[in-house]
Amino acid sequence: MTTPAASFSVHPTPIGEALIVVTDRGLAVLDVLDVARGALDGALQDAATALRRVVEPDETATAHVVAQLDEYFAGVRRDFDLPLDLDAVHGFARTALERIGEIPYGEVRSYAEVAIAAGSPGANRAVGSACARTPISVVIPAHRVVRSDGSIGEYGGHPERKRYLLDLEAEVAGVPAAV
Repeated sequence: MTTPAASFSVHPTPIGEALIVVTDRGLAVLDVLDVARGALDGALQDAATALRRVVEPDETATAHVVAQLDEYFAGVRRDFDLPLDLDAVHGFARTALERIGEIPYGEVRSYAEVAIAAGSPGANRAVGSACARTPISVVIPAHRVVRSDGSIGEYGGHPERKRYLLDLEAEVAGVPAAV
């Protein structure tokens, strides 16, 4: 039996070009690309390897994700209504990402709080690793996970992206921004 191909598009966002990959099960990758030359090719290869599928361009297949992403960045969408394909994520990382997905819009939780919610108190570093390696940025709101001292952290080497997302949500929700 042949595994169906995954479809992708690249869409501009206020925090950078986003690679969007969907499978027959749902959104599998939302990766804000680094601007380095070859970033798209590398990200596509990583997605194909993780998903064990051919990844082909198809803007029609990703249109529903693009629409919700645009609504989020316009401040009119607080919750994404998208099926997710997390088949490439296993074990504690998957549990942590599922708990992160439950953090309400405009709020933050510490790595320690997420570890407790995921059933592994003290697994703060493992939560950090799950955040750093999440295949689905923004929709799985790893940007809502902060350090215990309240500082925002690195967000994959792009703290400016995390700051933008936290500030956007705080403004829309009418709450103070995270430190």
